[in-house]
Amino acid sequence: MSAPVPAPPRVLHLITDPRHRGAQNLARDLHAELLRRGRPSALRSLQPHPDAPAGHDAPVLGPSRHHPATLRALRAAARSADVVVAHGSSTLQACALGLLGTGTPFVYVNIGDPRHWTASWSRRLRVGAFLHRAAAVSAISDGARQVLLERFRLPAARVRTIPNSRPADGFAPAADQAQRRAARAELGLPAHGLLVAWIGALATEKRPNLALEALALLPDVHLAVAGDGPLRERTEAADTTGRAHFLGRLADPAPLYRAADALLLSSDSEGVPGVLIEAALAGLPAVTTDVGWVRDVVLDGVTGAVVPPGDPAALAEALGTVLAGDRAGLGAAARRHALDRFDLAGATDRWQQLLDQVARRS
Repeated sequence: MSAPVPAPPRVLHLITDPRHRGAQNLARDLHAELLRRGRPSALRSLQPHPDAPAGHDAPVLGPSRHHPATLRALRAAARSADVVVAHGSSTLQACALGLLGTGTPFVYVNIGDPRHWTASWSRRLRVGAFLHRAAAVSAISDGARQVLLERFRLPAARVRTIPNSRPADGFAPAADQAQRRAARAELGLPAHGLLVAWIGALATEKRPNLALEALALLPDVHLAVAGDGPLRERTEAADTTGRAHFLGRLADPAPLYRAADALLLSSDSEGVPGVLIEAALAGLPAVTTDVGWVRDVVLDGVTGAVVPPGDPAALAEALGTVLAGDRAGLGAAARRHALDRFDLAGATDRWQQLLDQVARRS
């Protein structure tokens, strides 16, 4: 008789809070794809957040990230799981402390640039201790994996590269100009003229001010800003052109990708941003600052342009070149590259292998 096939592991995805941001979006997509494949998966968040959508899909465990009640609730939830996946830096500490002695292993998903969020020695030592508690660490880029190995002296076998990913069918390109105009009308954007999309948290590290400074150097271009955050009022007040359109947080960014002619990313720190992947799947060229591992997604001169961070003139020049060039060709190349490297289906295959291995070892 052949040996019975082991049941797939029960997975608990843990996010910091129920907002729709980078780490949370990856967790949701992976959770949904595992469920679609018939694999047991659950999603929880550590704490509430005032900007979380009503009726969200990630039940909250406690009042704050590392509150004793939150950690107790995490331990209780982990009893029904064979492996916990910790998405985002706040969940690393929670799992390292809250799961101690439970026998339930956890996998940490490193989505940002460790060089940015562990700049001080004290933080590096603390984070390193927590990382060594993880059964495995997932890096979203080979470059990020190398940084994790060197910076925290993690065993090489324990750190796996699994790219950031998005479901390709959720970001189909605009079929024609009529669909593009319809998307603009839906969002209340100008029906004609060049339109650049900027999507992200209105926070210091995202540098929305640079996007506005670049816009001021491009007289015939409009900018659609989608997102919210602590810099929203200041950013809206800083627009001197009258050509920036502030849309707030979008439940679904796909219509904006269909409406736009290019995507702009102006950050000082990133890992492998999901917005670049989404835009590429939607057939949009992108102009981005050269931070983190954005070059994994944006191939300079092939799918868009990469410029030094902190330079609005360089952003404006690159945007002008992309907008005046073969946008359709750049966008088509971007989509081919994203389908090959960053489609959720392929990434989930790799996740299943990792989760199966971690669960079997426990």
